[in-house]
Amino acid sequence: MEKQKLGPQPLLYPLPVVLVGANVDGKANFQAVSWCGIVSYAPPIIAVGLNHERYTLKGLLEQQTFSVNVPSTAMAADVDYCGIHSGKEVDKSQLFEVSYGSLKTAPLISECPINLECKLLDSRNLGSHMLILGEIVETYISSLCVTDTGPDINRIKPLLFSIGSMAYHGVGEEIGKAYTLGKK
Repeated sequence: MEKQKLGPQPLLYPLPVVLVGANVDGKANFQAVSWCGIVSYAPPIIAVGLNHERYTLKGLLEQQTFSVNVPSTAMAADVDYCGIHSGKEVDKSQLFEVSYGSLKTAPLISECPINLECKLLDSRNLGSHMLILGEIVETYISSLCVTDTGPDINRIKPLLFSIGSMAYHGVGEEIGKAYTLGKK
């Protein structure tokens, strides 16, 4: 397969789109983020890359708590709005039905199929972005997204982002079962 050089670029596919929530100046604020991922299973740790200028980062560092809300594809316009507009200029606390879990300071979006309630473990300056490591203290999932075998990706319908085309996508077809396909 012929390859082209592009130079160093963050081309990792697919990128999940999440809404990171934090209380800032006394109200819930949400930021669209696609640079995130799970980095530990036990304890469950999530990593999120936030630009230093983001309003949400201020509240996250002050409160030492935050949420990672997994939106469905049906929420794409609201998610994009949260990525376009800063909480410094627009009050995003009324966009969604907001609730709070056991930490009491990490705003959760009720409309999102999955909510991860996190406490800040560490933050590190990595250049253009701050690396945020959070321990997931509780996970909430819509009952409509669970089957007898557990969470169902086809019911969750997570929103994905393509940095190459700057477009949102949904989940595609199943290719095969993990830990089984490679045994053939």
